[in-house]
Amino acid sequence: MSLLFGLFIILLVVGTPISLALFSSSIVYMVINGLPLEMAAARMAAGPNSFPLLAISFFILAGQIMNKAGVTEKIFDFADHLVGHYTGGLGHANVMASIIFSGMSGSAAADVGGLGAIELKAMKDAGYDEDFSLAVTGASSIVGPIIPPSVPAVVFGVASGVSIGRLFIAGVIPGLLLGGVVSLLLFIQSKKRHYPKRVKATMKEIFISFRRAFFALLTPVIIIGGIMVGVFTPTEAAIAAVVYALILGFSYKTITIKDIPDFLINTLKTTIGILFIISTATLFAWLLTVSQFPQTFSATFLSIIDNKVVGLLVINLLLLVVGCFMETTPAQMVLVPILLPIAVALGVDPVHFGIIMIINLMIGLMTPPLGLVLFVLSSVSNVSIEKLSIAILPYVLVILAALIVITFVPEIALFLPNLVFNG
Repeated sequence: MSLLFGLFIILLVVGTPISLALFSSSIVYMVINGLPLEMAAARMAAGPNSFPLLAISFFILAGQIMNKAGVTEKIFDFADHLVGHYTGGLGHANVMASIIFSGMSGSAAADVGGLGAIELKAMKDAGYDEDFSLAVTGASSIVGPIIPPSVPAVVFGVASGVSIGRLFIAGVIPGLLLGGVVSLLLFIQSKKRHYPKRVKATMKEIFISFRRAFFALLTPVIIIGGIMVGVFTPTEAAIAAVVYALILGFSYKTITIKDIPDFLINTLKTTIGILFIISTATLFAWLLTVSQFPQTFSATFLSIIDNKVVGLLVINLLLLVVGCFMETTPAQMVLVPILLPIAVALGVDPVHFGIIMIINLMIGLMTPPLGLVLFVLSSVSNVSIEKLSIAILPYVLVILAALIVITFVPEIALFLPNLVFNG
C-alpha cells in the first residue's frame, strides 16, 4: 500500500490532475503486483454505474437553468429586503440567499459562480471592502452543499450504502447552524468596519419582493418536502427540480428552447468530469479493499485509539488535511470505506458521520492549496489566492468551532432524520 499511496502523493505534488493521479498510481500498482488490467476497466465502469448518481447530473442541470432563468436575482433581492437593514445587511442577505439557493443547486461551485457574482457586485456597489465581500461569499457558499439537496451527500450515500434521503434531511440543522455562525461573525466585522445598512424595507416592499421570488422560493420546499413525505426519492427530486426550473424559466421568459442544448452540453461537461473522478477513485478504493487496507488500518487505529472523543478528533483532523489537497468527490470515494468502519466501531451513527465528513471536506474548499471556492472567487475578482486565504480565515475558524459542536452533539444531525423516518 505504501507504493500505491506514495505514487499518488508524488503525482499530486507535481501537479497531476487528481483523476489522472488516481488512475496512474492504480495502474502502476496493478502492473507491479501482477493484477490483470482487465479488472481496471471493470472496476472503473462499476463506479459510476449507480442510479442515485443520476441525481448529481440533474441537480447540476437545475442549478444552471435557475441561474439563467434569473431565479438567483429574485432570491437575493428578497433576502436583501428581509435582512438588509441589519448591520452588515448585504452580508446577511448573502448568507440567506445561499441557504435558499442551496435547495436548488446542491453545489458550492454553482453557488459561487451564479449567485456569488450577483452578491459580490451588490456588496461592492454598496461600499463593502472586496476582501470582506469575497470571504462572506465563499463562507456562505459551502453551507449550500450541506443543506439538501447535496451532491456530496449523494456521493457519500453511494460510497457507503447509507440512505441518501436520511443524509439530505440530516444536513438541514447543521447547515442552518453554520449559516448562523457565519452571520454572527460578519455582523461583528461589519460593526468594526462601520459598513452601511439599508433603510428598513416596508412591509409592502417585503411583500412585493416576496411575491416576485415566491415561485423560486418554492423550489427547495418541493425538493425537501417531497423527500420528507415520501413523494420523491432524491434522484426523482432532482428530476422534479429540473422540470420546475424549466417551468419557471419559460414563465419568466428568461430562457427559450434554444438555450436547452447549452444547458445540456455544460451539464455533460461537468458530469463527465465528476464521473471520471468517481471511476478512477473507485479503482483506487478497490485496490485498497483487495489489499485488506481498510481492515488493517481500522484494526491498527482502534488498537491505538479506542476513545470515541479522541478518535473523532483525529478523524476530523485527517479529513481537514485531506480536504486541503483533494477534491470532495475522490476524497469521499477513497476514504469512506476506510473511515466509516472506524467511526461505526467508535459508536458513531453512519448518517452523523456522513455530515461530519461533508462539513470537513467543504472546509477544504475554502483552504489552500487546492480550495475550489478560492479559485472560483479569485477568477471572478482577480484577487490573489493568498489575500483571499487571509480574508476567509476567520470564517474557517468559526465554521471549525461549529463542526466540533456538530461532531460531539449528534442530535444536531440526527434529530430530523429520526423524526421523519422513524417517527
